[in-house]
Amino acid sequence: MTDAQGLPDSDDVRRIALSFPGTEERLAWGMPTFRVAGKMFVTVPDDETSFAVRCPMHERAELIAAEPEKFWVPPHEAGSHWVRVRLAALEGEGELRDILADSWQQAAPPRLLETFHP
Repeated sequence: MTDAQGLPDSDDVRRIALSFPGTEERLAWGMPTFRVAGKMFVTVPDDETSFAVRCPMHERAELIAAEPEKFWVPPHEAGSHWVRVRLAALEGEGELRDILADSWQQAAPPRLLETFHP
């Protein structure tokens, strides 16, 4: 649920992720992960202050350079196609939904993409 300052929180990540077609939640590595057609598109690490989404490497570098207060990658994920997003840096629920939808679209099969209207 959005916090008192109107910022999205981990409950909003869960609610929005589960609203996308074909999405299911699974616990992996001790944290919630959200998948479509078996492919993970978002994780919520233990401290719940950020979340990780799919992101092409070339876009990831641009995001981090443009908004380092919002986007980052921990050293152990440097070689992955994932980026972390700080919840407190988001402009609101609309931005959260856009980021999650983009990651979902990268993982979803064509049959679900055809039915999705963000």
